[in-house]
Amino acid sequence: VSVSRAIKPFAEPGRPPDWFSQKHCASQYSELLETTETPKRKRGEKGEVVETVEDVIVRKLTAERVEELKKMIKETQEKYRQLKKDAELIQAGHMDNRLEELCNEIMMWVIISI
Repeated sequence: VSVSRAIKPFAEPGRPPDWFSQKHCASQYSELLETTETPKRKRGEKGEVVETVEDVIVRKLTAERVEELKKMIKETQEKYRQLKKDAELIQAGHMDNRLEELCNEIMMWVIISI
């Protein structure tokens, strides 16, 4: 229950209401455990830290999330550059015939970003 409550604030839009139920979280975790390769146990010195399945899952999910965030940052930067370029053209008076269209595009982008 505590895990499902803790991750609920990070929900992506469009998730069904039962996505964060205790049962669903447990089934997702079980699926992760089943699809993750168990790390090979190594014989080592006493006190050596051995990587667990949970460590592998955390590393994998962290890498995936980092890639998602990099992609989102890149898309946002590209959109920013385009908007900045459009703003400069508008201020120079080169886009007076497309002002309404551009305004609608910007409003849609703002609505989607919220």
